[in-house]
Amino acid sequence: MVRVLRPGGRLVVTVCDALDHSLGYSALAELLHRLFGADVAQAFRAPFALGDSRELRQLCERAGVANAEIAAHEGTVRFDSIDALVGAERACAWTLGGLLNDAQFERLCAEAQRSLLPFATEAGVAFEMPALLIGAHAAARKSALAMG
Repeated sequence: MVRVLRPGGRLVVTVCDALDHSLGYSALAELLHRLFGADVAQAFRAPFALGDSRELRQLCERAGVANAEIAAHEGTVRFDSIDALVGAERACAWTLGGLLNDAQFERLCAEAQRSLLPFATEAGVAFEMPALLIGAHAAARKSALAMG
């Protein structure tokens, strides 16, 4: 992505921080593991795989982005209800999309009412969801006229 930026251009990419930094999603991952096994839980955990800033920096360097800046960003996710949270994750193509049948989804919704109760608010459900921001600049290129 940095390679195709115009000279001096800036790229910013956001990735999920580590799962253990988001207690609500961590509780959901544990529930998925308990109900449906390691494969389903691992599919849900996938978006959190880049949540270590040191590993992320090394990944950037190996990709040729030596000037990457990585910063933590605190945020909160909110849903109208626990069912809305579970439904959003079920529909998400890169986590649970297509993995749960209707009966499993109903079971997950029922169990989530208990497991995610600590995150319930008057307005629905909310919990911390930190992210890591990767920023990089494209190197300024010398013009053909200046080179020669």
